[in-house]
Amino acid sequence: MRVMVLGEALMDCVAQDNGQLLPLMGGSPYNMARAAARRGASVAYLNPLSTDRFGQQLGAQLLADGVATLGGASRLPTSLAVVQIANGQPSYGFYREGIADRDTSVEGLLALLDGQPPGVLHTGSLLLVPPEHKKTLAVLEGARARGWTISVDVNLRPLLAADLAAYVQAVLTVLPHTDWLKASDEDLHTLGLADVQRANSAALVSALRQGAGAGRLSRVALTFGGDGAYLDVDGQCAEADVPRVQVVDTVGAGDTFWGNCVADWAQAAGGAERCATTLRHAMVAAAINCSRQGCQPPSWADTQAGVTA
Repeated sequence: MRVMVLGEALMDCVAQDNGQLLPLMGGSPYNMARAAARRGASVAYLNPLSTDRFGQQLGAQLLADGVATLGGASRLPTSLAVVQIANGQPSYGFYREGIADRDTSVEGLLALLDGQPPGVLHTGSLLLVPPEHKKTLAVLEGARARGWTISVDVNLRPLLAADLAAYVQAVLTVLPHTDWLKASDEDLHTLGLADVQRANSAALVSALRQGAGAGRLSRVALTFGGDGAYLDVDGQCAEADVPRVQVVDTVGAGDTFWGNCVADWAQAAGGAERCATTLRHAMVAAAINCSRQGCQPPSWADTQAGVTA
């Protein structure tokens, strides 16, 4: 199955000790697209990229990683995020009004899907922020009607929302249209789930499925930062600790993790029988990414080497 990615491509302007900003390519779905392609999946990016210099760099990187750029070009500028990193953990401030990756229509996006056999449509993060979530929800509804499998990485950004309660509600309205879901412990806290810890993962997954409705969320990944991760694939469950690496920063770790999970499933039928293997590979890929500055997902060869090391 091909993986089609709907989301944001932006420049992470990372604050340096000398006060300067270092621009690095990013955006959660953008990172996920790169990670999935480097894992070996057939991946396409659906949002337009700006004709400005940043947009050209973002597009060139996608092509270098093997991601097809189907969304075309926009004269609107590239979105920016100012990133502050403390103790390896990033925090973000976003500039997203009048930007290229929002220069889309529901009809145009569904037309791009109509040109492909049904596969996996991935989205999440900033496209779930009101009022943008309405467009995203309409695309997901149309995609499901066309036979697409829906992947969502919640990746909540509370500081971006003018109304956090409305933002949470927007995410909850997306869950009933979702087949494959990733959420971090921070996401789960913000969504209002109780007893958020890895030891309680089975109950957390059950609560998410109950909220989404019957027949939804067949595959769920929960990540707990330094405390590891948990994966449920059609009722087959596995958990894993974080591999030991020298951490440079954690930018794009969750995107790399989920990109590897989705790529694994997109390339092979089934999935439940290799749940533990899928999780192990995704954890190693994310750990390798954390040993690099910014989001730099590893190749499949690098991940395999890390698994056997």
